[in-house]
Amino acid sequence: MMNLDYTALIPTDFSDNSRVWVYQSSRMFTISEALQIEKILEDFANNWKTHQIPVKGFGTMFFGQFIVLMADETATGVSGCSTDSSVRVIKEIENTYQVSMFNRTSLAFVIKEKIQLLPLSQVNYAIENGFIDADTLFIDNNVPDKLSLLTRWIIPVKNSWLAKKLTFTNDK
Repeated sequence: MMNLDYTALIPTDFSDNSRVWVYQSSRMFTISEALQIEKILEDFANNWKTHQIPVKGFGTMFFGQFIVLMADETATGVSGCSTDSSVRVIKEIENTYQVSMFNRTSLAFVIKEKIQLLPLSQVNYAIENGFIDADTLFIDNNVPDKLSLLTRWIIPVKNSWLAKKLTFTNDK
C-alpha cells in the first residue's frame, strides 16, 4: 500500500501561512537522482535570501516526483528576486534531469497505489472509462500555503477545484 502520509515531514516550526510552491515532475526520479535533488533543495533552502536577508525556507521532495518549497514570511517576506532564485533552482533541476517541472496541464492522481499523470484534456475520458471517479485521490499542486499543503494537497477529486470541470456518471 502506498504511504501518502507526508504531513509529519512538514516543519512544525513554520507558520501555517508560510508560502508554498509545488512543482510536479513529468516523471518519477530515480533514487540516486532524488538523493541529489534533496541535497540541492537543502542547500538552496539553507542559503535562500531576499535582499541579502536569510529566508526561513524549506525544500524537499515527496513521492519521488514532487518538489515542495516553503518560505515562512513571518520572519522575512519573500520578494520577486528571492522567488526568481527559487524558480532558477527548479529550472536547473529540470535541465539537469531532463524533466518538465512547469507543466500545469498535467494532473496527478493516485490510481492503483501509484501516482499517475494525466493531461487535463484526458481526465473526462478517464472518468468515462472508469479509471478515475469522484473518490480518486487528486494531488492539487495549487496549494498556496502550509495549512493548505497539510489539509488539501491530496484530496478526493470531488473535493477539489477540478470537480467543477468534470462530469461523474456515478456520483457517490
